[in-house]
Amino acid sequence: MKTMKRNILYLALIALGLYTAGCKKDKFLQDGSIPPDGAITEAQEWANPDFARNYLNNIYSNLQMRYNLDGDGSMLASGSDEAVNSNLNSSINIFNNGTWSPVRTVDDVYSSMYSGIRKANIFLIKANGSAIIPAQELVTNNAADITYDAQIVRLRGQAFYLRAFFEFELLKRYGSFVIVTKVLSTSDNLDLPRNSFTDCVKQISADCDSAANMLPTNAAVWSTSNRGRATQIAAQALKSRLLLYAASPQYNTANDLSKWQAAADAAKLIIDGGKASLYTSYPNIFLWNISGAAYNAEVIFATSTLNDASVETANAPVSYNGANGRTDPTQNLVDAFEMKTTGRPITDAASGYNANAPYTNRDPRLGFAVMYNGSTFQNKTVDIFAGGKDAIGTNVNATKTGYYLRKFLAEAAVWNTSSNTSVRKPWILYRYAEILLNYAEALNEAQGIAGMADVLKYVNQVRARSGVAMPALQTTNPTGAGYVAPTQVELRKRIHNERRVELCFEEHRFYDVRRWKEGETTFNQPITGMNIAQPTTGNFTYTPFTVENRMFTIKNYLFPIAQVELNKAPSLKQNPGY
Repeated sequence: MKTMKRNILYLALIALGLYTAGCKKDKFLQDGSIPPDGAITEAQEWANPDFARNYLNNIYSNLQMRYNLDGDGSMLASGSDEAVNSNLNSSINIFNNGTWSPVRTVDDVYSSMYSGIRKANIFLIKANGSAIIPAQELVTNNAADITYDAQIVRLRGQAFYLRAFFEFELLKRYGSFVIVTKVLSTSDNLDLPRNSFTDCVKQISADCDSAANMLPTNAAVWSTSNRGRATQIAAQALKSRLLLYAASPQYNTANDLSKWQAAADAAKLIIDGGKASLYTSYPNIFLWNISGAAYNAEVIFATSTLNDASVETANAPVSYNGANGRTDPTQNLVDAFEMKTTGRPITDAASGYNANAPYTNRDPRLGFAVMYNGSTFQNKTVDIFAGGKDAIGTNVNATKTGYYLRKFLAEAAVWNTSSNTSVRKPWILYRYAEILLNYAEALNEAQGIAGMADVLKYVNQVRARSGVAMPALQTTNPTGAGYVAPTQVELRKRIHNERRVELCFEEHRFYDVRRWKEGETTFNQPITGMNIAQPTTGNFTYTPFTVENRMFTIKNYLFPIAQVELNKAPSLKQNPGY
């Protein structure tokens, strides 16, 4: 979205006129109204042929790059059982240590998301009738496509999508939100109660449908400079995730199977549409300089790209140019990767797992996602054994678990030298592998054994990706590779685990465990790591150890509403337990 990026600075200057000095800075009033300031009127702003597009571009700025949540390189993975942050003072640990509260928050996006919603609402109201210069935004523009009406429809479709996106970010954190579809002013009552979860789902779903009916099918249809804008398939993907959450035990307490079927149908719509596919190289999905194509066929929606080496600086092993090793994968996660030959969990006696060679013959995605002792990165061996250059205790930033993050890191990146080299990295918000797993999970819950053939088919598509090629899951040969007992419960376990390994570090685990209503057991387990010793003679020895104990109580299924928000609007009411 080169055009979009150029225009954000321009709009930031315009946005200085979006506030009145006496306007109460409520979450519903941020970044919105364009009051008279003696220089230019609101009507004149929207009559400017550049303004509408620039205003829409600025709404995209509310999308969050998720590589750095605390200003020091933390990721949400360290708030789940996927990782430990090497900075023990990081605010990300508020999720884990029992101190999470309305006055001690982390990843609190409440104001930011309402800012985005307000901007989307203003755009939806003002876009019709605004002045715009026709632009050839699509790969195959034609005379009819470039009409004013066609372009306004596309612009408004993006606003509907972005509003739905921001609404869902609120829903998955806080459980419900105040639905705002008009532009509020200081004369309106701003102390509003939250709408019900059901009403919030309906609102987001309606916005997704509106967006899907107005937008180009997928990123490939946008011209190269406009990729990164919302698409029909992005709206469908958001609806797929929304309905999966709504069908899950956290919210679907009566296990209404029709909600699971609706989630399955939403995912299948994307699958049948044929506008996305699995990218051949799993590691390079996330690195756009390397893959050669921003928005490869698997990427459905993503943020703009980082074009620096900050992700590597934050997460590479400590011996690499002063990197900080921030996101340290846990043994809990490592143990979830199956054996390559047998396609069985390492806890299965028939898996072939050898505790004396724990990384041998494992699912290749382990090596793509995690650096373990003996891994190679940038043509150097990662030495995490006691006394090695990347070992536990080497310095204050060294791994706390015996592992370093590999996913998202570029072999070509160079930092802290006179010749820094960066690789463009987005934060991928939706990708096709998730859609396949959404469908498999929802179908298994909706239909059980009756849907088993399709469940296996689409999970196995994820496992069969080139370079991964894990044995297909099957239910007919108990002694064969990839065997799963033919029951809904056993299929559920394997689907859950497939999500865990395929989507690791992408912020799914944090929410998946919650929506499955498994937090009190899963997130209360000790976080473990691996100590590795190198004897004078013989092989390395591997000893699992407890890194830390964590706290999760029933209130932690939802985020607290920040006290500062409750002070402004008591009718919001606090989430239970806080």
